[in-house]
Amino acid sequence: MKPLASLAALAVALAATPAMADHHEIPDEPAPTAEAASAFVEQAETELLDKSNKAGRADWVYNNFITEDTAAITAEASAAFTATVVDNAVKAARYADVEGVDKETARKLTMMRTGIVTPAPTAPGAAEQVSALTTEMQGIYGKGQGTLEGKPISGSDIEEKMGTVRDPALLKEMWVSWHDTVGTPMKGDYAKLVELMNQGAHELGFADTGALWRSNYDMDPDEFKALTERLWQEVKPLYQELHCYTRAKLNEKYGDEVQPATGPIRADLLGNMWGQQWANIYDIVAPEGAGDLGYDLTELLVEHDYDAIRMVKAGENFFSSLGFEPLPETFWERSLFVKPRDREVVCHASAWDIDNKDDLRIKMCTKVNADDFQTVHHELGHNYYQRAYNTLSPLYLNGANDGFHEAIGDMIALSVTPEYLVQIGLLPRDEVPSADKDIGLLLKQALDKVAFLPFGLLIDRWRWGVFDGSIPPEDYTKAWVDLKHDYQGIVPPVERTLENFDPGAKYHIPANVPYTRYFLSFVLQFQFFEAACKTADWKGPLHRCSFYGNRKVGEKLDAMLAMGASKPWPDALEAFTGTREISGKSLIRYFAPLTKWLKEQNKGKTCGW
Repeated sequence: MKPLASLAALAVALAATPAMADHHEIPDEPAPTAEAASAFVEQAETELLDKSNKAGRADWVYNNFITEDTAAITAEASAAFTATVVDNAVKAARYADVEGVDKETARKLTMMRTGIVTPAPTAPGAAEQVSALTTEMQGIYGKGQGTLEGKPISGSDIEEKMGTVRDPALLKEMWVSWHDTVGTPMKGDYAKLVELMNQGAHELGFADTGALWRSNYDMDPDEFKALTERLWQEVKPLYQELHCYTRAKLNEKYGDEVQPATGPIRADLLGNMWGQQWANIYDIVAPEGAGDLGYDLTELLVEHDYDAIRMVKAGENFFSSLGFEPLPETFWERSLFVKPRDREVVCHASAWDIDNKDDLRIKMCTKVNADDFQTVHHELGHNYYQRAYNTLSPLYLNGANDGFHEAIGDMIALSVTPEYLVQIGLLPRDEVPSADKDIGLLLKQALDKVAFLPFGLLIDRWRWGVFDGSIPPEDYTKAWVDLKHDYQGIVPPVERTLENFDPGAKYHIPANVPYTRYFLSFVLQFQFFEAACKTADWKGPLHRCSFYGNRKVGEKLDAMLAMGASKPWPDALEAFTGTREISGKSLIRYFAPLTKWLKEQNKGKTCGW
């Protein structure tokens, strides 16, 4: 789900921040001038690009060959890059209030000061320690295993089995074994990492690392927090209806002893290790009397002899139909498409731009199923975005904000409708679901998109509390469980203890990847999608729109992507959608027929938890 190995992904994002000059006085240097500021930025960008490329290449090798040696190599390269980023942030502070600095230089100085995802103290050896801790935790995750019927099972396989197994005892076994063997061992390392990162954030003038992260959105950190809360309140009523309906169906399936008819949902019953997306249990919750989905995309892929390469080719073909150039030949030569038989790799899907130019790659342990078909489109969205802005200066090699990067591929995936499947030969036209199947289509989408929303929000809500000290190490798991209860309305299948570290069982925690970007992307993708459908003059229901093959959409999309991070994100949003405000209204319009239907199904039920 994340773009990797671009300069922007490793270091920078857009933001505003308080001045830090008082925190880093550099003695025996002449007073800063506008000319000196410009020269510094030029030199810093050159150095950042070089070290970013080296760190990205080392990280690629480590993710694909997890050994002590590759861990040491990537830790060294990452530490060098992190140290450079921190040093440049400190130096950039000297120019914060210099008069006469041109607009571009001022923007880049701000980005250098605020774009550090993993801040490290400037003390000797601190950057190396931070890098070693993150590398160690990612190694624990990458090599992690759970059990099924007492037998070891790898991370990618256990994710697949969580979506297909229906025996609650086996689901509990997989859930508990994964959280215990992967999350728990890294608790001490994570606490040390938080301490070091906060020290680094303090040195950069921030109260804590969470405040630094929230500064990366062209607005005050508190305003950003308020924005995410407003978006959640817009979409929360739909989530509550979906939760109520899903819980009732799980109760019918498993009975009161496994899933009570009221209260929260047992996390391991939702078809996903983290309860973050529920589409894998569509067979359990499929509507009766309203028409089911009408087709099974996984079955269609298997029937048409799709393999990993063919799935990726299909994703490339969608972008080509919009007018984008094909992926470079090196993409097919250097990407990892399937899990190797001879070694463990970090299977979490990711997109890479090794040289910040055209060495584009993806890394996936691809399965031939509907989920990975969607994921392929998502990851390629990162790659096409990376290529669109690759002519910009190094500090602009990023999306307008990190939510944009995540939303582009998902916007394309929303266009994977029955009509699109007909166009690419996967679904016969006479098997296209009729209008009476729309509730099934929308429910399947909602189990993916709507179910994710509170999860996308709570990950960083938890980390913000950890960073500001309101959640101490002894309460890590308790706070995690409480937030999942409060936001998602789900609970673990067994009681968790102080020794556990359940957050560590989610990749983005040990990898230290900010997560609010995904929440934003799940809102933005519907805004982008609706705008694309309007550009394509789509006349039918929004949820049936496909803009496959529409060059007009492609031209408009390319114009936004090519802006990269060179402008504040409202400028990019306006360029494609015509508005400068992120809104959940497009998502609500997309699911309006389902909302009405869910309310009818939930009549007489005690909703909430």
